[in-house]
Amino acid sequence: MSVDGARERVRIRVEGTVQGVGFRPFVHELAGTYGLSGFVGNDASGVFAEAEGDASALARFVGDLGGRAPSLAVVERVVTESLPPLGDRGFRIVPSDAAAAPAALVSPDTATCGDCLAEIRDPDGRRHAYAFTNCTRCGPRFTIVRNVPYDRCNTTMAAFAMCDACAREYGDECDRRFHAQPVCCPACGPALRTAGADGRPAPGDPVETAARWLLDGRIVAVKGLGGYHLAALADHEDAVARLRARKHREHKPFAVMAPDPAGARALVDLDAAAAALLVSPARPIVLAARRHGARVAAAVAPGNRELGVLLPYTPLHHLLAGRLARPIVLTSGNVADEPIVTGDAEALRRLAGIADGFVLHDRRIETRADDSVVRSFRGRALPVRRSRGFVPAPLRTPWEFPRPVLACGAELKNTFCVARAHHAFLSHHIGDLENYETLRSYQEGIEHFCRLFGVRPEVVVHDLHPEYLSTKYALELGGVELIGVQHHHAHIASCLADNGTDGPVIGIAFDGLGYGDDGTLWGGELLVADLAGYRRAGHLEAVPMPGGAAAVREPWRMAAAYLTAAFGEHVPWLGVVRRNRERWANVARMALAGTNAPLTSSAGRLFDAVAAIAGVRDTAGYEGQAAIELQQAADPHERAAYRATVTGDVVIRGTDLVRAAVDDALAGRGAGTIAARFHNGLAWAAVRAARLLRDRTGLDTVALSGGVFQNVLLLERLVSGLEDSGFRVLTHSHVPPNDGGIALGQAVVAAARERSARDAAAS
Repeated sequence: MSVDGARERVRIRVEGTVQGVGFRPFVHELAGTYGLSGFVGNDASGVFAEAEGDASALARFVGDLGGRAPSLAVVERVVTESLPPLGDRGFRIVPSDAAAAPAALVSPDTATCGDCLAEIRDPDGRRHAYAFTNCTRCGPRFTIVRNVPYDRCNTTMAAFAMCDACAREYGDECDRRFHAQPVCCPACGPALRTAGADGRPAPGDPVETAARWLLDGRIVAVKGLGGYHLAALADHEDAVARLRARKHREHKPFAVMAPDPAGARALVDLDAAAAALLVSPARPIVLAARRHGARVAAAVAPGNRELGVLLPYTPLHHLLAGRLARPIVLTSGNVADEPIVTGDAEALRRLAGIADGFVLHDRRIETRADDSVVRSFRGRALPVRRSRGFVPAPLRTPWEFPRPVLACGAELKNTFCVARAHHAFLSHHIGDLENYETLRSYQEGIEHFCRLFGVRPEVVVHDLHPEYLSTKYALELGGVELIGVQHHHAHIASCLADNGTDGPVIGIAFDGLGYGDDGTLWGGELLVADLAGYRRAGHLEAVPMPGGAAAVREPWRMAAAYLTAAFGEHVPWLGVVRRNRERWANVARMALAGTNAPLTSSAGRLFDAVAAIAGVRDTAGYEGQAAIELQQAADPHERAAYRATVTGDVVIRGTDLVRAAVDDALAGRGAGTIAARFHNGLAWAAVRAARLLRDRTGLDTVALSGGVFQNVLLLERLVSGLEDSGFRVLTHSHVPPNDGGIALGQAVVAAARERSARDAAAS
């Protein structure tokens, strides 16, 4: 740009998450501040603009596009091109240009802002108690958008024509609803209604009716941003017990919505990081230690020292919470492991046997999205489920995806990923691909993401397990290049991508099960890996898994396998043997003979075995339950550790840990001591294995991934041990360490292989 006082014009392209976040109104206001003329608009790639004026003002304007952007915007790049001045006057917002292929980024749904909340609470305002109040700083985005650019006509708000008052706000550049696409009010927007269990309309104000039902101990299905929730008063013992029974959810904890941050602190202990996550615009469920005396029913989180708490994030939640001023159970509106319900007719049909009443509305949900779940670890987020509030914000990678990619993910906790250029779009939580409804949701989600982000996959990546439905889906696609990626390599690659590094590293991948290169079931792996490749450098010793999948549901079977491996035919007469004596001999023989007993090195199955030996749990109602409860049982003050041999070929002897647990059990030591010493011992052995590999490879960075590392007790012990040994340790902070992050790992592995092949060909 030239000297001050000279008039210049530039064409501007702004890339990133700049649609649906008030960016065009921000540009309009900023241009007025600097006295510039020109225009700004949306297109399928982001925001375009032309600006003309004094050269120095123009330079400051361009710099402020990224430096002073709205809080919900993520500006990745600002590109300018000089143009000859036109001498025009005024700055305007122009109609969107949807001609190009979609490439714009879509904002996640965002919790109600303070200004909108004040309007809802103002008895003299026209949006008093209106459950769909929003502005450019808050409200629905991803769950209502059908296509880009993000304009009202491309959302499910297209069904609601703005009234004159809303249209004036929409067109007023001084109003915070200037070009807010979902703007509405009681005169022109969606409306709540209530229905009884039989689906017939219920009279009265919907919020008051729902509050009365909840106070009476009823279960209420409430339509939220990404689907229906089932609600009950969290301190009502009978209501929560009935919800658990009707939903066929015998063991998994329920989330609890507190009315405000003070109410959350009455339930759980929050460190600074957890407190920040709780009030963030994403409003996730935050897992934290339950406070002594927290007023929740026993059935909310049976046998769990933690609670998952969240704060209201829609106007409807705020209205209900304000009316009740008590914590509310808020759990996914589904039966067992089916997808969360989104449609009104579907809710009345599928939730009829669970809910005593319904709060419905007539704004359609385009994409279902469960609540996100996070915890804090060492001052950062540790995601457990990444969904509403975070999706579809992309992960920007330092490396390019040479061709458009679809990564199909795993079987459990499934997410998929589509990727192009430097963006990886990890999907919302799909769930376990074990029924038709979830598989259909998975397929619809892939089609929606590909359309929304302009991705036509040329490369499709899948897990090696031939029976995963995600693998079968990939193999049925035509006209694409198929790439198989080993499960645990994908885990480590996911952690590398999460940290923006390509390795090589020592990767420790501990999880339930994954298909290994040798045809056995891996799950306790030490890899030497980068994005493009890996070698298996060590692992937990392999033991039989009696009954295959039955051992996942019945952890005592893994106790039989480990005890048989450790003691042969002379297994001590422990409680787990006595409790399962009718079937013990047959299962032990199965393990010894290897009949219907595939070998596994799974860390998750080792946790199952120790949980059964310690008397914590013999059978599981959901995957990982025994391991979770073993962690919950552990005495956090116990520092003694079981010792396990790490062999010269870097095999960790899990049977050593089991023998030590048996000795403590026979000595009468409780589950708290056994659980803690086991966690400490496994961490010690993993550190020892990493040190051996460092001696052989020279690598001093360790990446930790896999579902077992949701266990913060083990994670803390292992990270501390590694750091004390001089390692740099990489953990997850943007995507889950569990199988919800697998698809990202698959995508970056495929891209790295292609880049390596291209570079090799060029040389």
